[in-house]
Parts: sequence; C-alpha cells; structure tokens
Amino acid sequence: MTDVHPGQRVAVLADSQNLYHTAQSLYQQNIDYGELLDAAVRDRQLTRAIAYVIRADADDEERFFDALEDIGFETKAKDIKTFADGSKKADWDVGMSLDAVTLAPHVDTIALCTGDGDFARLVTHVRHEGVRVEVLSFGESTSEELLDVAEDYTDLSEDTERFLL
Repeated sequence: MTDVHPGQRVAVLADSQNLYHTAQSLYQQNIDYGELLDAAVRDRQLTRAIAYVIRADADDEERFFDALEDIGFETKAKDIKTFADGSKKADWDVGMSLDAVTLAPHVDTIALCTGDGDFARLVTHVRHEGVRVEVLSFGESTSEELLDVAEDYTDLSEDTERFLL
C-alpha cells in the first residue's frame, strides 16, 4: 500500500446523487462539500475535483451547482431521464469511470466519493495502472465489494459533525 505524502497528485470524483440520497435517507441532512474536499485531498496536490450532478429542475439547484464551483469542484451535469412509465433515471457511473481512467496517468491518487459497488471493477483497473484509490462514503450504504478493493476508506458517518450541514 502506498503511503500518503504531500507530493501526491489527487483527483477527487464525487458522485453527488449517491452522497445526497444517502445523507438524506440516513440523516436528513446535506453534505458539506468543503469538508469532503479537504478530507479527500489531505494536504496533497489537488489536480482536479469533479462533482457529478443531476439536473432535475429542483429549487436552488443552480445555487447548489454554483456553491460546488466556489468550493473548488468542477461540475458535470446531466439531465434526469423520465421514461414512458413515469420512472426516472440518472446516473454518472460511465462518465465517472471514463474520467477516472482518463485521469489515472496524470495523478497518483483518485478519491472516489461514493458507496456504489458498481465502481469496484473500476477501482481494480485503476489500481492495476498504479494509481492509489481511496473511497469516501457513508459506511451504512457502502458496498463491501468497493471497500475490499479500495486502498483507504473514510467513513463519513464516523464524523457527521464535520461532513454534514
């Protein structure tokens, strides 16, 4: 396992939908993205921070996106899809994975802010390329498969005073 040191270049990829829904269902609160970014970077060199968001025409949505950018996140937005049966879907799994693979040659560490087990295969691939992968998420809803392949894990539930608004 690679040690953490100040010269490391870090990319932070935040699955905002996953984090939002988990924080809401467990605590009825929102994420403090400033603290999340600080915890992910840990005094290392931030190369890129990307928050993957869904446009759902919700109140204060644009203000939230602007706040993410003020904190230091680049936002990538996707519209929510509504199907004929009324169901809705929106996720960034493929987009986040492509960005991680693209960023891997340019960073030492990728901090994935999600508990989604769909990313376990991505973590294995990126680690094989020599990149350290750290996961930050809520332990109660994080996939065991994802935890098994990550090199480091931060359970946001262990410090809700810090990570929730």
